[in-house]
Amino acid sequence: MDLNPKKQQLLKALEGKLPQEVILSKSEDCAPYGGDWTRMTGSPLLVFLPKTTEQVALILKNCNELKIPVIPSGGRTGLSGGAVVTANEVVLSLSRMSKISSVDLLGRTVRVQAGAVTEAVHEHCAKEGLLWPIDLASKGTCEVGGNLSTNAGGVRVIRYGMVRKWVSGLQIVTMNGDVIELNRGLEKNNTGYDLIQLMVGAEGTLAVITEATLKLVRLPQKEKVLFFSLPSLEAIKQLFKKARLAPFEILAFEFFSQSCLKAVEKQLNRRSKLDKPGEFYVLMEIELGLGSEPEDLLEQWLVDVLGADFVIDGMWAQSSTERKEIWGLREGITESIALTHEVRKYDVSVAVSQIVEFITEAERLFLSMNLEADLYLFGHFGDGSPHLNIVRRDTIDHKTFVEHCDRFEKELYLLIKKWGGSASSEHGVGLLKKSWVAMAKTPQEMALVKAIKTAFDPNHLLNPGKIFSL
Repeated sequence: MDLNPKKQQLLKALEGKLPQEVILSKSEDCAPYGGDWTRMTGSPLLVFLPKTTEQVALILKNCNELKIPVIPSGGRTGLSGGAVVTANEVVLSLSRMSKISSVDLLGRTVRVQAGAVTEAVHEHCAKEGLLWPIDLASKGTCEVGGNLSTNAGGVRVIRYGMVRKWVSGLQIVTMNGDVIELNRGLEKNNTGYDLIQLMVGAEGTLAVITEATLKLVRLPQKEKVLFFSLPSLEAIKQLFKKARLAPFEILAFEFFSQSCLKAVEKQLNRRSKLDKPGEFYVLMEIELGLGSEPEDLLEQWLVDVLGADFVIDGMWAQSSTERKEIWGLREGITESIALTHEVRKYDVSVAVSQIVEFITEAERLFLSMNLEADLYLFGHFGDGSPHLNIVRRDTIDHKTFVEHCDRFEKELYLLIKKWGGSASSEHGVGLLKKSWVAMAKTPQEMALVKAIKTAFDPNHLLNPGKIFSL
């Protein structure tokens, strides 16, 4: 029998107030909710799977009164430990709150619950010729609440920006059980502090997002996918310059190294159709104007680029199947590296104009430290967000690998600071990047951040220990 007094008190307080299927209490049922894609995990005290905002409010109110900490949880695809249980907390999973309302065609918005899967939102809106332009490799699993809580980015940031640009209303529940509507989907509302933007990126430390009004755009009318092999990082920069001046709109400009491609080929049995390999690869997704002239201009641009000395090989996807195959190479990298061995991931950002110099220096730093690990480089070149992935070799154990990564991380953070960048471009802070926050923010900034946290959550019970420590 479980004799944890807090657990028994909470179950007694909620007895008869919630359907039984909302509560998971057995340790084996709760275990899957204790971690995320970082492979860090913990043991939840209880797991709640509410279906309504009213149930969320009831759970939070009772947890607050009993001083029981709560971790909001979505698809748990995070890569920074933001949804990891560390001290037997309660987990509040929003996954059963997945309703997607009808699209507002005039306002170009859609109201969704926090547990709606990102890809399901895409499919729902596409029927009306519209798009919520947040496109992530994890879109088939991640949920809108998590996207908002981490201010997610993805592959189309170069065209559309981060999540915070694409929300016009939120329903939130505070730790004391208050349900608050923010902005109510208004396009214009100039009445002081914008609490929506405080919620976006807060990683569930201030309140729980239960519903959101998302802003939509017209679906790209004529998309094309281009794929290139290149000899160097500098060559990627040259191609990007050419693309910026080209007669089309760039939707995505992604890069990855030869080692990433080899991992995808080995682990997922996917293949590049390019005849000539390179040290790096670039995937471009673009939008053309309607009519035949834009296609003619694209063909001429492609001929010019393929004739340049900085491109080894290239292709233009001729069918939807080829498009999916090319995107499959990029989107399969994270999974493939994880299947290769233990990974430490860094989603950093610098100014786009400095990305080549920064990656070159980071790679030089990594090699100079003689770590028993391999470096896999990929990410969002077009918005200055390279992902550095350190993969353990068989020659060392887990403990030694962590020590090696920690050594590299300290130097990497100093390098990021030198270049005026950020150690978290889109994955959030969670547990893994707290030391960066302490390094990057002034004492005055931290005092304001902590004051905001206390104003929303006086007992410091919502996702405790994430982003910073109080």
